[in-house]
Amino acid sequence: MAENNYIRESYLYQILCAFWTRLKDLYHQSAVCTGCLFILSWLGDRTRESVIMSFFNQDGVFASAWKDSLLCRALTWAFNLPARVLNLWYQAWRATFDDSFFARLIFQFGHETAIAESWLIMALWVIPYAAWNNAYSLAAFLFLLLLFYAGAMRRENFKIHLESIGFYPTAFFILIFIAAAWSYQSNLSWRFLIYHISAALCVIVTVSAARNAYDLKRLCGGALFVTAVSSGYAFFQRVHGVAINRAYVDLNLNPDMPGRVDSFYDNPNTFGAVLVMLLPLTLALALCAKKLIIRLLAWCVWLAGVIALVMTYSRAGYIGFALSVMIIILLLKPDLIPVLIALCVFAIPFLPSAVWTRILTITNFSDTTTSSRFPLYQTALRVIRRSPVTGAGLGIDAVQQYVKDYNLYRGAAVFVHSHNLYLQIWLETGLFGIIIFLAALFRNIKTGIQTVRRSAPSASRVITCAASAGLCGIAMCGMADYIWHYPRVMCIFWFLFAVSLAGVKINRQENA
Repeated sequence: MAENNYIRESYLYQILCAFWTRLKDLYHQSAVCTGCLFILSWLGDRTRESVIMSFFNQDGVFASAWKDSLLCRALTWAFNLPARVLNLWYQAWRATFDDSFFARLIFQFGHETAIAESWLIMALWVIPYAAWNNAYSLAAFLFLLLLFYAGAMRRENFKIHLESIGFYPTAFFILIFIAAAWSYQSNLSWRFLIYHISAALCVIVTVSAARNAYDLKRLCGGALFVTAVSSGYAFFQRVHGVAINRAYVDLNLNPDMPGRVDSFYDNPNTFGAVLVMLLPLTLALALCAKKLIIRLLAWCVWLAGVIALVMTYSRAGYIGFALSVMIIILLLKPDLIPVLIALCVFAIPFLPSAVWTRILTITNFSDTTTSSRFPLYQTALRVIRRSPVTGAGLGIDAVQQYVKDYNLYRGAAVFVHSHNLYLQIWLETGLFGIIIFLAALFRNIKTGIQTVRRSAPSASRVITCAASAGLCGIAMCGMADYIWHYPRVMCIFWFLFAVSLAGVKINRQENA
C-alpha cells in the first residue's frame, strides 16, 4: 500500500493521469465515439429483436431442468458424500481436532483450495516438455479435491457445486467413459480416459473452490505467472535461435521466417493456443487488480505474452487472440472499438515482414502447411461416414488404429490426428459426443456473455468476460488445430472453461 501511495502521489503520475483524463474526455466528446456508440446501439436493437437472439437467450430444456433433475441430485450427493462423512467425524471428535495445530492447519489449507490451485498451476504448467508427465495433472487435481474435502470437514456449506457446472459438461464427461468402453480398441483408450478424468477434476474443483472475486483473481494470478515464465522462455529461445522445422512452415512462401518459438510446449501452434487461453485472464487482472503495482505488472506480462504469440507465427493463434480482444472490448468498453480498429491499421506498417507474410498465407492453399491438412480432413470424414454415431473410440491411438486397419488415409505424411478439434471429438466420442461438447461450449460462452451484460461493474464481471472471450478465441483456434493433442493443454482449456463457470456463479451471488 505504501508503494501505491508513493506512486500515486508522485508528480509524474499526476501529470500522466491528468493527460489521460483529458484525452479520454476529448475522445468521448468526438464524433467518432458518438457515431460508434450509435451504430452499436442500433445493431443491438436489431439483434435483440431477431430470431437468432431469441434462440440465443433461451436456456433449453436440459439446462433448465438440470438443477432439479435426479441425475444432478444423485451426482451431487455422491461427490459430497466424503465431505459429509468427514464432517460427522469432525463433529464427533470436535475438541480433539480443534486442539490440534496440524488439523487446524489442514482445515485452513482446505478453505483456501482456490489459492492452492493457483500455486499448483504455476508449478505444473511451466514444466519443460521433456520433463513433463501427464500423471502430474491427475495427481495435482486429486490432491486439490482431497484438500477441498479437508476444508469441507469443518464447514458444512463447503460443497461440490455440480449445478453450477451444468448438464452439458457433466454429460460430456460421462460420455467420455462410454466412448472408452465402446472404443474400436478399448485397450488403446484407457490412458486417454485418465487425461479426461484430470480435466473433469479440474472443472469440479475450480468451480466449487472459487467462492468470490478474490479467488478468481488468484486463479488469474496463476495464469499470469504461467504467461510470464513461458513468454520469458520464448524470448530466450528467440535470442539463442530456434531451428526451422519444415513441418511447421513452407519456406517457399515464407523465405524470411525464422524458427518458431514453442516455449515449454513442444509445438509453436500449441504454445499459441496456450497464450490465446491465458492472455485474456492476464488482461483481466490488469484491468481489475486493486494494487497499482499488480496492474502494471499484469500489463507488462500481457504485452510480453502478445509479443511471444507473434513469435509463434501461429495463424490460428493470431485470429483467436484478435477475436478474444474484440469481444472483451465489445462487452466492457464498446466505445473503444474505433480505437482498436485504428491501432490495428496503424500497426500494419510496423509488423515484421515475416509476420505479415505469414498472415497473408492464411487463405493460400498452396502453402504446404495448409494443403497438408486436407487429406487429414478427408480421412476424418471417411471415418465419420463409416461410424457416424459411435466414432472410432476415445484417444488418438484408437483413431489411428481404426484408420490404419480400414486403410482410410491417403496422405503422404503419417496420420496423427484430424488437425481439427471438432472433427477429432466426433471421431473419438461419436455424434452425441460432438453435439454435447458444442452445446457445453456454446452455453458456457452464452451464459458468460449474458452475465457480463446484466451484472454491475466488478472484478468478477471482468474476469468472467475475459474467460468467455478466451473460450471464443480458443474455439476459433480449434477450427485449424487439434488443441487437445497435448493433455496438459486440454487441462488448460478446461481450466479456462471452469473459470468462466465460476465467474457466472459468483456474479449471480453478487447481484442476487
